Amino acid sequence: MSDEVQITLLLHRLHKGDRSAESELLPVVYEHLHRLAERQFRSERLGHTLQPTALLSEFYLRIIRDTSIDWQSRAHFYAIAAEAIRRILVDHARAANACRRPNPAKRIQIEDVAIYSDNHAQEILMIDEALSKLRSWDARQARVVELRYFGGLSVEETAKSLGVAERTVKRDWTLARAWLSSLMNGGENRESR
Repeated sequence: MSDEVQITLLLHRLHKGDRSAESELLPVVYEHLHRLAERQFRSERLGHTLQPTALLSEFYLRIIRDTSIDWQSRAHFYAIAAEAIRRILVDHARAANACRRPNPAKRIQIEDVAIYSDNHAQEILMIDEALSKLRSWDARQARVVELRYFGGLSVEETAKSLGVAERTVKRDWTLARAWLSSLMNGGENRESR
């Protein structure tokens, strides 16, 4: 049985309240989720306040045990995971760095900010705010950014999750990154698209 089918079946069992599915699901998805969490912390100093394992634990408490989620598929699971991880990182960033602002002369690259550290806390909050603005203009582009950066999904996985063609994801990805970069770096069109 493929991972996709196995995960989907376990998620359906979990939604129906089968607690044994929870213990069966974790080993199947843990490696992917741990790689995703590690990606958020790559190249960061040791001992920062949020670790990949803690991120996964918080995700687990928030999402896996939520039987109200009607899981559709493996792609749906990882899409929800991307959103939850983003929320956890934003919550942690707010707590870690509520009053500090980044240097306005420093250019912010979304690729750099996607790797979490307390040093990037304010930038993560800026990305969250920028994604909210983007969502009001183009919800799919915002979702593509969320799935690709916070969810670690490939173009193919993102396309499948959203039910669109890969070329659509690539186009949305390019446009969203350009718009977000302009917005976060004080571009002339900060409030418009």
